[in-house]
Amino acid sequence: MGNHTGKYLSLVVAMVMATALFSMPASAAVKSYRVRIVKEYPHDTSSYTQGLFFCDGQLYESTGQYGLSTFRKVDIGTGKPLRRLDFNRKYFIEGSVVLDNDLYVLTWSNRVVFIYDFPSLEYKATRSYPREGWGLTTDGTQLIASDGSASLYFMTPDLQVRRRVTVRLAGRPMRFLNELEYIDGRIWANVYTSDLILVIDPDSGNVEATIDCSGLLPDSLRTTSTDVLNGIAYDKSTGKIYLTGKNWPRLYEVRLEEK
Repeated sequence: MGNHTGKYLSLVVAMVMATALFSMPASAAVKSYRVRIVKEYPHDTSSYTQGLFFCDGQLYESTGQYGLSTFRKVDIGTGKPLRRLDFNRKYFIEGSVVLDNDLYVLTWSNRVVFIYDFPSLEYKATRSYPREGWGLTTDGTQLIASDGSASLYFMTPDLQVRRRVTVRLAGRPMRFLNELEYIDGRIWANVYTSDLILVIDPDSGNVEATIDCSGLLPDSLRTTSTDVLNGIAYDKSTGKIYLTGKNWPRLYEVRLEEK
């Protein structure tokens, strides 16, 4: 999701909501985890991270902001781009993912999706998109997208919506679903402006677990340009999970610990 003055009220609501969630009594039906750092990697602080994923063991990232939006093939060891696509300054890039040898790159409010051949990254098409673009992932057969609401949209490769589910935690709709990642049959989604990640059953939309990422990036590494947690990547070839944030100086390999 983008950084925009017209969203301030929504962001305040999101922060209040996230604070309330962390103070909710534990539910027997919803597991509660925290993250533990396994390893740290450098991350480009100019990257306003919107999408983060692995494909065939290689890390890719889409970044936002008008005039700064990119798609990158990233060297995980250095954080530097091995290849980079730059977008016209009128576009604010959001989530991205690969499905069936096509790379899909969402835009926030431009109502289009860019499609590239993968892995050549040759441009193929620009397709109309009927809602705001936020997060994007895949279960290997369909695209799964968020738009900042409590909804997740399950789409065919030609962007037709097959179904929509409402994400609920203990019966309560969870708005501000942002960056998405599909991990072991579940959808992980971070709640925008918070340090909270939800683990979601894709069939029912019910939240099965919450992941507290508070304190992941220490205050000593924060500057005035450091923004919120946003970036979940799962490397299926190793089973490792990675997290970062917008303009963060670090990418973290993490593991979960039950609270």
